[in-house]
Amino acid sequence: MKLLPNAENVVIPIEKFRDYALNHERKPDKAAAFMDALGYDLSNVQALINNLRKNIKNFRAIEKPDNGYGIRYEVMMTLTGINGKKANVLTAWIIDRDTGKTRLISAYVTKKRLREV
Repeated sequence: MKLLPNAENVVIPIEKFRDYALNHERKPDKAAAFMDALGYDLSNVQALINNLRKNIKNFRAIEKPDNGYGIRYEVMMTLTGINGKKANVLTAWIIDRDTGKTRLISAYVTKKRLREV
């Protein structure tokens, strides 16, 4: 199983959640999905980041084409939220061409299922 490169040192910008994915004003559907499925909102954003960081090494990374900014990866994770429920979260990552760091670029709750390899 291919893991996300540099998984132990990924960069997960809090702004991705605070200003976007968990922000009901900017992305109400994404924010509602995280709350309903896993119990995450702006009050516990750091717990979601910790959950992603803890679990990134447990799931397969699928390499995507380089878009000119760096090599991208998709990782589908099944997470257990602070509400005790499980849900699939699709994450997108990039190994930044300029910094060499692996950084989260997107995350959302999805009904897609994990494919076993």
